[in-house]
Amino acid sequence: MSRYERWNALLELLAEHGKLDVEEAAGALDVSAATIRRDLDQLARQQMVTRTRGGAVAHSVSYDLPLRYKTARNADAKQRIGALVAGLISPGEVVGLNGGTTTTEVARALAVRPDLAEHPEHGPSLTVVTNALNIANELTVRPQVKIVVTGGVARPQSYELIGPLAAQMLGELTLDTTVLGVDAIDAEQGATAHHEGEAAVNRLLAERARRVVVAADSSKLGHRAFARICGLERVDTLVTDNQVADRVAAAFGDAGVTVLTA
Repeated sequence: MSRYERWNALLELLAEHGKLDVEEAAGALDVSAATIRRDLDQLARQQMVTRTRGGAVAHSVSYDLPLRYKTARNADAKQRIGALVAGLISPGEVVGLNGGTTTTEVARALAVRPDLAEHPEHGPSLTVVTNALNIANELTVRPQVKIVVTGGVARPQSYELIGPLAAQMLGELTLDTTVLGVDAIDAEQGATAHHEGEAAVNRLLAERARRVVVAADSSKLGHRAFARICGLERVDTLVTDNQVADRVAAAFGDAGVTVLTA
């Protein structure tokens, strides 16, 4: 287990239990207590946890983990979701992508689609509009993809650009499909995010598109986060993994959302 995987595991344990004992964490992760102490010290320096005698307690930011700590979560499921979503996109479309680990997998799957790279001499086969700096960085080197970045103020946790500059830019564009990564999606409350600034930009991405696809692994389903992105009336398709409970999938289907599993 790498250092980042350990940190991710520790933060998830803290998010679940609220507090953590060094010896218990060492046993759970099969590493030494000294390693856990060093890990917790480093996380405390980054203001991710609050150290206590013999352990740590959850800091509020643990529920909105920086992107670099989320990459190990449900990685296989997110790759499958990314590939399925990429297959829904047609050459020539203008696609909106917000930030997140699942939408990053969508971008990577689009980048290697052979039909989008068949005729590079004819120019880009796809236009991607994104407020995510990491996605823009990955796709900029792909000649088959035209990248449009919204502008705005960068949020370090997600690498997303937010604020009025992003909103102004999106107000001038029309999109064919927006693919949204979300922190939670509920059959009653719709799609939500932890941060209100991200939610506002994501809402605009949804409003400017003919079709909205939510890409979310099953751990996000049936939950709610702080800030509302949009209601389910704006969502056409939900792409999730095959671990989704039948009753949860049925609730989204009853709300008029097409549910696809990868």
